[in-house]
Amino acid sequence: MISFFKNLFSKRKTDPVPMVDRLTYAIGDIHGRADLFSKMIDTIREDSYAFQEKPRVVLLGDYVDRGPASDKVIETIIRLKDEIWCDLEVLMGNHEMSLINFLEDPESGATWVQHGGGTTLMNYGVQAPPLRSDAEAWIEARNQFGNNLPRAHLEAICAMKLIVYGGDYVFVHAGVKPGVALDEQDATTLLWIRAEFLSAPKACEYVVVHGHTPTPEPFMSTWRVGVDTGAYATGVLTGVRLHKETREFIRAS
Repeated sequence: MISFFKNLFSKRKTDPVPMVDRLTYAIGDIHGRADLFSKMIDTIREDSYAFQEKPRVVLLGDYVDRGPASDKVIETIIRLKDEIWCDLEVLMGNHEMSLINFLEDPESGATWVQHGGGTTLMNYGVQAPPLRSDAEAWIEARNQFGNNLPRAHLEAICAMKLIVYGGDYVFVHAGVKPGVALDEQDATTLLWIRAEFLSAPKACEYVVVHGHTPTPEPFMSTWRVGVDTGAYATGVLTGVRLHKETREFIRAS
């Protein structure tokens, strides 16, 4: 079941209304829910036809881990890059970074598996060792994973961006450090920040669209839009449509 929850941004007399530079859709954390991802893409494609404008689709990161089909999510991303109906922007999430870290340092595997990486390993035909396994076991798992991971999947993950701009909006996975210029933000902040960003009255001069922190309902304020509704656990994947000065949530379930 797919439903729309509309929330148009209200105009203020004292502040200019943020504008996006083109029709844009942003999708929150997918975490292996290839089924919901496919539903969301179908909905966005159909919805965009009414605007007679080629949309930008921004994926906000965390495609792998926790859910049942991380490999299929990556396959879908690769396929979307070749489709002509939209311009795709793919952001990296902290879970993709954890996958890369495991390939570079297998001893990080236990931490990755504790945060959902075991399902990704299984998707690629690798059984995660017990958490307290020695280094040799994790090296063997890394080697198997590296051999089984298609080159196209690894290249797609390594090519993911950290930040995307669109008019008065900026798109990141987790958030930004308040008071720090966007071109000076480091990868750790953009992929992992939480409380300092979420509690700030305003983090930067842009409206920040992000995922990373799951909430029962998507969040919208003057300067922040959060669209992670914990799809892997709730069965609800959330996105947002931005068009001129309007914002509208989209859900796939």
